[in-house]
Amino acid sequence: MDGTEVFVGISQRRRMWTAFLRNRTASVGGVLAVFIVLVAIFAPLLSPYDPLAQDASARLAGSSAAHWLGTDDFGRDVLSRIIWGSRVSLIIGFFSVVAGLLIGTGMGMVAGYYGGKTETLIMRAVDVLMCFPDLILAIAVTAVLGSNLVNLIITIAIVMTPRFARLSHGQLLKMKESEYVIAAQAIGARVPRVLVRHIFPNIFGELLVAGTLWVGVAIRLEANLAFIGLGVQPPTPTWGNMIRQGVDVLINAPGISIYSGLSILITILAFNTLGDGIRDMIDPRLRGE
Repeated sequence: MDGTEVFVGISQRRRMWTAFLRNRTASVGGVLAVFIVLVAIFAPLLSPYDPLAQDASARLAGSSAAHWLGTDDFGRDVLSRIIWGSRVSLIIGFFSVVAGLLIGTGMGMVAGYYGGKTETLIMRAVDVLMCFPDLILAIAVTAVLGSNLVNLIITIAIVMTPRFARLSHGQLLKMKESEYVIAAQAIGARVPRVLVRHIFPNIFGELLVAGTLWVGVAIRLEANLAFIGLGVQPPTPTWGNMIRQGVDVLINAPGISIYSGLSILITILAFNTLGDGIRDMIDPRLRGE
């Protein structure tokens, strides 16, 4: 690689970051997303109390110097439980989307590349899954697998898989007849190499943008399942089961549900705006090129 190529690469990355930073909403979303991730990572250091520790003398206490967001009906610190709840939401949101991306993209690429009966079989299965609303499909899968952390990741990954399959299938059909794909086939490159080395890198940008946006969908879906009792079971703190718990004491301690709901809202907004910024960054048309 000569100096000119290095300069072009640096200039390209600079234009991409400039496009991202020019979108102020996306920049704020990116900062919020990083902040939320750091809170989840350093929860043991940031949490003022053990999220499971109960204090019967401080049940349903309001905001104070000792408990900034008050306590729940077991005397547990709400702020500590929200901080620890971020871990569950982000773990489920991130890993379920990654799993859905890998499985769904593989299905969509294989269907689009081979065509014929293979494409019909895979894409009709995708259509069947997409006929069900996300929550209904998640409830059905959770009823079969059970409700723990790993099973919830699998459940939401199943919901995410047809989305990525549809997206990757459409992108592959656009570039299936591209010159570089035909050239790779002409020199005898095997199918896995063509898909992984020549096609996947060219559709990864679209998948990344969609995945960032769908992290928020996965977090909301986990909260919905937790609210109806199919999420990670108490006493493990999650934002969804905190909202459900707060409904029973909404008159006396509305903050339990309100603060948990705001945590979900802010997190979803952060990842959605971050996804918009990434789209602006990787799309030459939106960069004005």
